[in-house]
Amino acid sequence: MTPRARFCLVALLAAAISSSALEVAAETISGALGRAYRNNPELNEQRAAVRASDESVPQAKSGWRPKINGSVGDGPQYSVTIGDPTSPAKDVSKAPAATYEVGLTQNLFDGGRTANSVSEAESSVLAARALLRQTESNTLQTAATAYMNVMRDTAILNLRQGYVEALKVELVDARARFDANEVMWTDVAQAQTFLAVARADLAMARSNLEANIANYRRVVGVAPEQLQPARPIEKLLPGSLRLAIAAAMAQHPAIIGALHQAAVAEAAVKVAESALLPTVVAQGAAQQPTDFTGPPDNVVSFASVGGQINIPIYQGGAEYAAIRQARQHLAEARLAVESQRAAVRARLSTAWGRLVAARATIPADEATVRADEFSLMGLREEAKDGLRTTLDILNAHQALLNSRIRLLTAQYDRVVASYAVMTASGLLSAQRLGLAVTTYDPRTHYDQTRDRFIGVDTPDGR
Repeated sequence: MTPRARFCLVALLAAAISSSALEVAAETISGALGRAYRNNPELNEQRAAVRASDESVPQAKSGWRPKINGSVGDGPQYSVTIGDPTSPAKDVSKAPAATYEVGLTQNLFDGGRTANSVSEAESSVLAARALLRQTESNTLQTAATAYMNVMRDTAILNLRQGYVEALKVELVDARARFDANEVMWTDVAQAQTFLAVARADLAMARSNLEANIANYRRVVGVAPEQLQPARPIEKLLPGSLRLAIAAAMAQHPAIIGALHQAAVAEAAVKVAESALLPTVVAQGAAQQPTDFTGPPDNVVSFASVGGQINIPIYQGGAEYAAIRQARQHLAEARLAVESQRAAVRARLSTAWGRLVAARATIPADEATVRADEFSLMGLREEAKDGLRTTLDILNAHQALLNSRIRLLTAQYDRVVASYAVMTASGLLSAQRLGLAVTTYDPRTHYDQTRDRFIGVDTPDGR
């Protein structure tokens, strides 16, 4: 059977949806994935999370910048003139006074806290980007699965509808033959039973389709309209499981993210250790008090410049506990890397096995469908001569329906498994699929914010 014929059952979807009164352009799986890439709320949420993570870098860099504070004091000023110590106060005066002060503090050395905090923040940004890549890959796979679910369930609905119509014909034929005393009433009852079960299965198939249409809308953002048959993306996959595992170990976003989280934990250890080192700061202050008790506009200004060295000696032991805790978190993060590698390898092996199984099943299912079609035609001919019963024909109808559904499911599994392998390999992305979308680049926002030192407006206006 030709490749086109292998997906003939899936193509039933196009005929089912094209009967809609809405005249819309046909949707391909690439178009649906493009919509999901642009509109999926979970993916957009993760993009916002990455932008928020970007702001941790200028926060960390603030440790290198000066701190400037101003203060204004205002209130009455009391002065007391005392004469002889044994006598009461001679004079108490009250006058308004105001004080203006500006202070500046500049970090000169903080034991490496700021430098390591910047490294920690930058590694956090890279970890967030890796999580974004994983979310993008998972979203595309979820959208592809939702697309194929609608395709499969629509085709199954069509098959079951055809099965119900065929059983209606068999029931009419059984009743006619019963009236002609050619069959027993049990033949009519059997046809009625098969038809009742088929109608219940049809209702369930319709319910499954409606549920998957709702899920499609959730993932892609719009309702499915005139979906076109989809094919596996096996040409984009590595040539073997060994090559796929090698690719995953090198670039799967879950592993990359775990490595960056380990770098975050390593920098956090150095930040904690900085609490044991001295700090050096430069300080400056300017003060301008206004005293209205003297001559008009009597102003006396003060200014000071100096430095301060703080040497930690003992701070209750909290800093030592924080260092030990940070080192344990580092050990945990390094173990998480190995855990992610093992998980990725397991998921990839499972997905690869499903793809191989689906690919191998299709030829057998195609042969079964052909055999069941010939069997049904033969049984009908034999029934005309009284060699077969109504039950034989009903069973043959059901066998043909089941084999067609199995073939359809195998074709569905092959497409979905190819996307699952792509995801498990860490290769599924909008670029590799060639989607007609504007690729989201998280570096754009990072470059816009990493060196900002003032302002509350965001580059994207949000």
